[in-house]
Amino acid sequence: MKHPSRLFPLLVVVLTFGVLVACRAGGAEVVPTTAPVADVTDVPEATDEPPATDTPVSNAVSSLEAVQNATIQIEAQGSFVDPEVGLQLNAAGRGSGFILDESGIAVTNNHVVTGAALLQVWVGGEDDPRNARVLGVSECSDLAIIDIDGDGYPYLEWHEGDINVGLDVYAAGFPLGDPEFTLTRGIVSKAEAGGETNWASVDAVIEHDATINPGNSGGPLVNSDGQVVGVNYAGASDTNQYFAIVRDEAIQILDQLRQDQDVNSIGINGQAVSDGESIFGIWVASVDSGSPADRAGVQAGDIITALEGLVLATDGTMADYCDVLRSHNPDDTMNIEVLRYATQEVLEGQLNGRELEMTFSFAQELREEAEAEGIDQDTTTAGYSGYTTVTDDSGILTVDVPVEWADVNGSAWVLSDEVVGVSVSAAPDLNGFNTTWTTPGIFFGASDTLIQEFGTMEEVLDLLDFSDSCTYGGREPYSDALYSGAYDVWSECGGEDVLYVVLASTTEARDFLILVQVQIVNDADLEALDYILNTFVVNQ
Repeated sequence: MKHPSRLFPLLVVVLTFGVLVACRAGGAEVVPTTAPVADVTDVPEATDEPPATDTPVSNAVSSLEAVQNATIQIEAQGSFVDPEVGLQLNAAGRGSGFILDESGIAVTNNHVVTGAALLQVWVGGEDDPRNARVLGVSECSDLAIIDIDGDGYPYLEWHEGDINVGLDVYAAGFPLGDPEFTLTRGIVSKAEAGGETNWASVDAVIEHDATINPGNSGGPLVNSDGQVVGVNYAGASDTNQYFAIVRDEAIQILDQLRQDQDVNSIGINGQAVSDGESIFGIWVASVDSGSPADRAGVQAGDIITALEGLVLATDGTMADYCDVLRSHNPDDTMNIEVLRYATQEVLEGQLNGRELEMTFSFAQELREEAEAEGIDQDTTTAGYSGYTTVTDDSGILTVDVPVEWADVNGSAWVLSDEVVGVSVSAAPDLNGFNTTWTTPGIFFGASDTLIQEFGTMEEVLDLLDFSDSCTYGGREPYSDALYSGAYDVWSECGGEDVLYVVLASTTEARDFLILVQVQIVNDADLEALDYILNTFVVNQ
């Protein structure tokens, strides 16, 4: 039987490398924009000759003062699931961008636009928005190409020289959702900075000190002539460090995106989440309709825990996720594992293959076993109101249990008057749990001495014999990302419709024994069992 990867219910700690996404949303230094006045002596004499017409008029921006005309503010409207806030219906977030050519092709960040229901764009600080559509995105490079309705737009060109430390640069955009254009000044402080974050994995970025804020995402970093040096995407105001996707990296990706194709993307707006111990994966805030992720059945609020068997985000970044995508073609079939946090279900399927389906629910497994044996589980009891984390007195053991199991004992694990390890028990009434078959509860213990006394998990389980009160339901192997062993199921304990599950497991290094015993009285306890077995952890 297959079992889920080890994941806590989400106590999300988003790990980043110390930068804050400069996205969707003030003060900033504004660079003076006083244009030079032409000398009247330079005015050519009047002539009857018609003006030359063989040189086409260009809409390319040729000065710092004109950068505003080709810089855009983008509002992405839609519904998103935030890992900290939860579901946000009909939400609107704002970012920046810039126009690449007069037809209205523009650049921004993937995290600004992916998964949005509609986009509205203000060009150069206009009062009225224009509609736009997404042509292509790159989740890993955090870039997107959009097409703005209309044509004849002013546009920015790329900086043609070297990008060295000390180059004067200016960050243009609309930070903090403010409709007023902002330009801040700085220099390139590092020509090759690290580009791994919890929302992107960029190969080439530059560090600069031209202040950017949330809302500057996707806006241009330009030189003193108004030419684009990079695409702003991240910043850390506390250390005065700001980051832009460097020109050469951006051009390489954008040329592909302009062809109506995505690059290193499955169609999600996501971020790496981890608590540093057992939560690892890519949190999905939104899904692009018709994308590989959408066709596989990935939903907003899911956590993608593994791709092609590789556990993701173990370092708190998108690096592993993006390395897998870069190692495959867009239409390759790839195995994907998802934790559907809302229902605590583990699902497996394929991108460009079979749809996601639930692979394991301990509650469902035991429910089916009970039905097969003619045991009528009590399904009339309402589910528990929530779950809380309990620990033993040392803080080594943690496990999530129903909040109604408020009677908790975290004292040492004692056998025959000898301390053999640490333990924690929880129940609505611990005395009832320990002395009757009618009170649900849990015992969770870990011992580094008992593992040496017993050679196998089977020997441990053989000692825990409840045949005088229960009917033995058999033994099954158990394994997850951290532990492996076996579990026994006992039913009809004390003549009641009760299930008693005993799990014995250890780590790959076999350095300690884990024992989990759960008494299940009704259907709500079956649901609690899934939480318990998905969250028990020994913090070594």
